[in-house]
Amino acid sequence: MNEIKPPLWLLLELTHKCPLECSYCYNQLDFAKTKDIMNKEKWFKVMSEARALGAVQLGISGGEPLLNKDLVEIVKKANDLKFYTNLITSGLGADISILQKLKDAGLKTIQLGIQSHEENTMTLITNNKSAFKDKIAFAKEVKRLDMQLIVNSCITRQNIDQISDIIDFADCLGANYLEVANIQYYGWALENIEALLPTPTQLKLAKKATDIYREKKEAMKVFFVVPDYFETRPKACMNGWASTFLTINPDGLALPCNTANTLPLDFPNVHESSIKDIWYDSSAFNYFRGNKWMNETCQTCDEKEQDFGGCRCQAYALTKDMHETDPVCDKSKHHNIVQDIVKSSLENMERTPIYRNKKNSLKFIKS
Repeated sequence: MNEIKPPLWLLLELTHKCPLECSYCYNQLDFAKTKDIMNKEKWFKVMSEARALGAVQLGISGGEPLLNKDLVEIVKKANDLKFYTNLITSGLGADISILQKLKDAGLKTIQLGIQSHEENTMTLITNNKSAFKDKIAFAKEVKRLDMQLIVNSCITRQNIDQISDIIDFADCLGANYLEVANIQYYGWALENIEALLPTPTQLKLAKKATDIYREKKEAMKVFFVVPDYFETRPKACMNGWASTFLTINPDGLALPCNTANTLPLDFPNVHESSIKDIWYDSSAFNYFRGNKWMNETCQTCDEKEQDFGGCRCQAYALTKDMHETDPVCDKSKHHNIVQDIVKSSLENMERTPIYRNKKNSLKFIKS
């Protein structure tokens, strides 16, 4: 127990309902079926127990957290517990007047997803005709209230050529930070990868556009996230399994990362166990701690303390074995899977994504 550090970041996924149908969503294909079982008292208990263990950062997400009627009270409780609070939102799902209430409750930061500077592109990406005007109105109200705004632009083949305009747009909105987030491929994103993955040339030009803005040394900070599929080493997922991050689903399921319940493990639930017992003693949270679980490729690798074998969810999604080396790594015997996906996506540039709502008739703009 003394060797396991306490969780620092707690994420509350208040609901898996969402007004958008983004084709790059990382959540599992059936995630919207998760029932909202947690009431505010249960969320309060989770926050109190996690804070007692040492958690300091609180993310509030979904689905769309604005759809939860208890959101303001949850933020108020988090503020009383001295959490640093971050609302991760689409900006849709509640009247804009909620922002004043959230500020009064102590909310510190708002992370808003804005997929494009241009209305048609955003409509096509989100499959929601009101997304653009609602998001912009939301962002302007955030800044009118003098709250910190992080703009998260999830980047795919459909909007990557707009990077310069997106950066300028976020700057004009008064964003404090912009994350140019080339998406990671899980859930719906993996289902749609051949329609979403940018080309190497597009990535190079997008990175160049980002660097040009950075050289101006403007007030807005810009971060650029490269998709795993163009790397030769995997990311150190969540800084290592169950080392920093704890998420709670709307049904009370506790996970060491957002997509961990795609793995064939039996995860604990806060309705049955305390946060302390979950974090320190549950078999699922201890399963990939350390390196005894690693296969030979990772066990003998001198980089295993840097990337911990990569992402367990990605390894399982691509190889059907959660113990395998993340195939992003070029030392993996399954690295050809990643190479084949990249090759196939470049050969199928006309592919259009699938939405959760199969009846939609929207078509993506050709890049």
